[in-house]
Amino acid sequence: MAQDGAKSPDARIAEHRAAIDTLDREILARLNARAARAQAIGALKGGGVAYRPEREAQVLGRLAAENPGPLSNGAVTIVFRQVMSACLALEQPLRIAYLGPPGTFSHAAVGKQFGGLVEAVPLPTIDDIFRAVDSGQTNYAVVPVENSTEGAVGRTLDLMCTTDLAVCGEVKLRIQQNLLSNAGSLAAVTKVYSHAQSLGQCVQWLALHLPQAPRIAVASNAEAARLAAAEAGAAAIAGENAGAIYGLATLAPHIEDEPNNTTRFWVLGHQRVPPSGRDETSLVMSCPNRPGAVHELLEPLARHGVSMSRFESRPARTGLWEYLFFVDVVGHRDDPPVARALAELAAKAPFLKLLGSYPAALD
Repeated sequence: MAQDGAKSPDARIAEHRAAIDTLDREILARLNARAARAQAIGALKGGGVAYRPEREAQVLGRLAAENPGPLSNGAVTIVFRQVMSACLALEQPLRIAYLGPPGTFSHAAVGKQFGGLVEAVPLPTIDDIFRAVDSGQTNYAVVPVENSTEGAVGRTLDLMCTTDLAVCGEVKLRIQQNLLSNAGSLAAVTKVYSHAQSLGQCVQWLALHLPQAPRIAVASNAEAARLAAAEAGAAAIAGENAGAIYGLATLAPHIEDEPNNTTRFWVLGHQRVPPSGRDETSLVMSCPNRPGAVHELLEPLARHGVSMSRFESRPARTGLWEYLFFVDVVGHRDDPPVARALAELAAKAPFLKLLGSYPAALD
């Protein structure tokens, strides 16, 4: 120890770097060994489903539980998500539809869920996204379903009532809104482009700092950034990625009114996902229009000990003052308490559709 302490800082740094080089070679060998196993699994599946969200959730959860540090669990999840993405690409290259253009928060959600080694396919509307995955043009889709500040994304919920697609997973993305522009200063901003939900998430900040600037809703935050880049004095509310893609400076970071502003996304596909051990189940149902009917429908959940994490009504579009109820419960449809409660719900509800059981998003 004394001899080591006598070494110069440069000598000790050189020793650590040499040790890192050795570790890197070991990591590389292990990564390729893992990839070879993934290839072997793909061959054994014989063209079967490659993406297994329940398996990925189990692996990431186990790694977080076993992580001794100093890397944070978030850092470990990011690293292994990319490893999984690379291995999955050897089994089956995936195409993932999302609400474009590139640089949207939906684009970021694709990266968080699938890593960087998939083909992310930008589409202009949520309807186009549903059609793409339903027809097989893409393998999966990532669609926004609700925001903690602005509430549900109605079009996603409406389309879930009519599609055969199932929810295969969920992503929760912390939304950090930024005012992007090449105007040079807040005083030079003459208009603000953004998606309607993002404008709603920043309404107090805009009222305080840009009360005179018109707010113009467009199809996406990335489209707002594209427009702002082409117009003198225009600004966009969007994420950092959109600013980088369209060459805009950040005039004001983190302008969202709520500091924990989060958007929840669903992963949509054609598969029924087995239990992961930490799951949610989403469903939609109708209810007779009479006193106590909603209470009667929900009573089986309470009686079987099933926790309800979300309950939201939407107009049914079948008649005046008729509604559908979107419900999320904790647990998988195959878990005995959930299965018993759902069976009773199906017998009572005029209409009931299971949208999917899927691994809960990693925090």
